[in-house]
Amino acid sequence: MGATSLSLSVEQNAAFPTEDRVKDLVNVVFAGESTLFESVSVVLADHETVLQLNRKWLDHDFNTDVISFLLEDDPIEGEVYIDVETASERFLEFGSNLTLEIERYIVHGLLHLCGHDDASDQEREAMHVLENRYLDATG
Repeated sequence: MGATSLSLSVEQNAAFPTEDRVKDLVNVVFAGESTLFESVSVVLADHETVLQLNRKWLDHDFNTDVISFLLEDDPIEGEVYIDVETASERFLEFGSNLTLEIERYIVHGLLHLCGHDDASDQEREAMHVLENRYLDATG
């Protein structure tokens, strides 16, 4: 396999995890899922950016916290778009802080790239368990 790459794009002006922290999350999730990746882009964006992607590509006309796009599946190439404004609005609800909430959304998006879904209550709970495992593993 060739060199792997990660790009982090910040479109929203807010507190956010460092690029090194995002790399750690990407590496831990893909290693934990026994999944090879070639290239992953993580974009920290706003409501409007994520809403437009949700409308255009998923035909959903509502805000969401994270959207993932799997571009290639072996090895993984993908994009994860994080709605930082949603994280900012909701982190207190979960007894969290903004950076940790963004990190949770990143892990969630990466899990989607690895094939996990959250359409049912059982799937959502399984993903939440994995999110906690990977967040705990990276400190």
